[in-house]
Amino acid sequence: MRIVTTLPSATETVAALGLEPVGVSHECDYPPSAASAPAVTRSRIEADESASSAEIDRQVLETAETEAGVYEIDVETLDDLEPDAIVTQGMCDVCAVDEAVVADAVDRISADPEIVPTDPHSVGDVLDDLERIGRIADREERAREVRRGLESRLEAIRDRTAGFSPEDRPRVAIFDWTDPIMIAGHWTADLVDWAGGTYGLADAGERSRPREWDEIRAYDPEVVIAAPCGFGLEQIARNGADLTERDGWDDLTAVREGRVWALDGDHYLNRPGPRLVDTLEALAPIVQPALFDGPPADIATPFDELDGLEAETAGTDSQSRPEADPSP
Repeated sequence: MRIVTTLPSATETVAALGLEPVGVSHECDYPPSAASAPAVTRSRIEADESASSAEIDRQVLETAETEAGVYEIDVETLDDLEPDAIVTQGMCDVCAVDEAVVADAVDRISADPEIVPTDPHSVGDVLDDLERIGRIADREERAREVRRGLESRLEAIRDRTAGFSPEDRPRVAIFDWTDPIMIAGHWTADLVDWAGGTYGLADAGERSRPREWDEIRAYDPEVVIAAPCGFGLEQIARNGADLTERDGWDDLTAVREGRVWALDGDHYLNRPGPRLVDTLEALAPIVQPALFDGPPADIATPFDELDGLEAETAGTDSQSRPEADPSP
């Protein structure tokens, strides 16, 4: 089957089934082989990696309000690929090309591919999408096998944290954008709960949305994690002042106790694919450090070490994509 994917999480899901898409989005970079596939999408956002979080947010919102929208499809390339199926999303039209844009492009090509939308708001939804795509691609057994493996890893974390009382679960805040402040939603509340924490700022399945800083101060998180959508660790380092220069930042319990972390939001927290399990495995030692070994350094790092990371990577190419919207 000739499959085209229009967002990174779809590419990772298809790859987990042992398949290689014949075409991908301009944002797809994992597995590494995805970078060599033709890109069928483009972004209309012109912000580069030096742009501030506020500037990126402004450009995304302004472009989203235009008739053209944030993304476009290279119809000529899509036509040349002759896809049998296109895996896309209906979750957010400023995070990636959405189902409506794909349907319009399909009307203009000679092939008649099946459009396979995804709209996950929980880890369970992500695993269901894996099996659904597996059925469409005639990889049902492989999908079941992959799901069993992912669920086994999830269960290994949940088993170790299930006995914690509310008093033993620190208050956690995870930001998926930092100017304006947004609290990560969808699957994040479940991940924090499974990691042994309390996520009092959003319910499971709730969408990400802007929050007032005073709300964060009143919640007074004991653990803070910055994981902006589209940002890797280097770009979080460049935008760290979005948080550290806010009134009352130094008074937060998480700051006073040195429990502020940066987590690669681009590749992990904000990609609803198989690597959400890796995200949980990185969150657990941040939330319950006495119970788990520390997270991999390429996924998460303490916030007070970001200055060194920024200096170390200055002038190198980052894989983060600032055009990604801050609300998945």
